[in-house]
Amino acid sequence: MKFAAIDIGSNAIRFQVSSILDNQKRILFKKLEYVRFPLRLGHDVFATGRISDKSIARFKKLMHAYKLLIELYEVDDYMFCATSAMRESENGKQLVADVKKEFGIEIQIIDGDLEAELVNKAIGSYLTQDTYIHIDVGGGSTELNLFTKGQKISTKSFKIGSVRILEHQDQPQIWADMENWVKENVKREYGKVTAVGTGGNISKIFELASLKPHRLMSLKKIQETKAMIEAHSIEDRIYKLQMNPDRADVIVPASDIYMRVMEWANAKYILVPEVGLKDGMLLHLFEKHVNKTASAFEHQFVNAPQK
Repeated sequence: MKFAAIDIGSNAIRFQVSSILDNQKRILFKKLEYVRFPLRLGHDVFATGRISDKSIARFKKLMHAYKLLIELYEVDDYMFCATSAMRESENGKQLVADVKKEFGIEIQIIDGDLEAELVNKAIGSYLTQDTYIHIDVGGGSTELNLFTKGQKISTKSFKIGSVRILEHQDQPQIWADMENWVKENVKREYGKVTAVGTGGNISKIFELASLKPHRLMSLKKIQETKAMIEAHSIEDRIYKLQMNPDRADVIVPASDIYMRVMEWANAKYILVPEVGLKDGMLLHLFEKHVNKTASAFEHQFVNAPQK
């Protein structure tokens, strides 16, 4: 089986095709294609409230290209999800309708709760019975989830993200609301708290910290890495630190979100599993296929002629 996931974010749009390998013990996703295109929808939306005509034209070309890739790879199912920039834009729903009419593509504009739920699917296998605060930082929003004893006990989406901060559209009250939420929900009786970070910026920070895969990264190490990045110009971040141009300017504001949440939660370390929304979408497609197959089998069994 092959599935495609398209994550339409505020900073970039990610496309991935994966084949599914099921050996009965573990489900493996083998990446066949990955394309990340830096169409910064949040730049328009967080400043003006709408997607510009220029971005609309580029967006449609990108959707057409992704549709062709889906057809070329002959995927069994696919999912397009748009997050904060699209859901906050006054012309986002019209753009979704236009894309469906022109290309036959169904784009789902998902809310923060569903976004968090899909990402949670991707990180589930990395968690134990300990207490975790999951921090998922995007371009326009940050989703926080609290886990303890293997269960998610609280979740909240906040209108704070790397692009929004870069555009000076983050509100002091939202920062205060996020701090209050963390301090009210992370209780002393839960014991030691470990952060879990998802999003392209924390993955890049982890890479620059030169840690071994699956190692925990300390809050101190994030602070040191952020200081090292800040000491470089945007140009040097691109050429010396090998960052994409649309990563070079947002990585510092994104790091501020991770660090503040960790400080509020008194989390000294963070786990960076390098998965995100698109991975949760792929799992969702697989689960849908399994459930559909099981239902078809059950229907066939129930309706089989009796001898």
